[in-house]
Amino acid sequence: MANRIAYGDASRQAVLRGVNSLANAVKVTLGPKGRNVILDRTFGSPTITKDGVTVAKEIDLKDPIENMGAQMVKEVASRTSDVAGDGTTPATVLAQAIYREGAKNVTAGANPMAIRRGINKLRGTIKVAAVKAPGYGDRRTAMLEDVAVLTGGRAVIISRIPDAGADASAGDRP
Repeated sequence: MANRIAYGDASRQAVLRGVNSLANAVKVTLGPKGRNVILDRTFGSPTITKDGVTVAKEIDLKDPIENMGAQMVKEVASRTSDVAGDGTTPATVLAQAIYREGAKNVTAGANPMAIRRGINKLRGTIKVAAVKAPGYGDRRTAMLEDVAVLTGGRAVIISRIPDAGADASAGDRP
């Protein structure tokens, strides 16, 4: 097959369609009220799952440019799963929003490299503030201790977040 070359808005829109196709399939699994997805595999029986990365891994699009967009988001889900073990669906939804807004800005005339540099700056400037919610106890604290932030294709782990409730007065605790 000959190489297909696409430029400009048409290529951005094709990539966005791929990003949206994958993200929309994955986002139905988001949260405790997320829905199950049935995956029809070429071998064996269908699989029922609520795992975002499993859904993402099964998606391949026919159009090669759209498939590139889907593959980018699939990589986000896969890396999030490898690094954090969870959070693949929110990472997928976040990647969709970042690409969509970036494409809007580029279409409006923004410099794509300036947008990329802005996203990459987040690597060093993201600060995580965890507020201990009453009633969640040790489970909530344990969940907040390891936070993975995926930016610019690299994972940054912020671990052992100090207990934000430690500074609160004893009267504020349940």
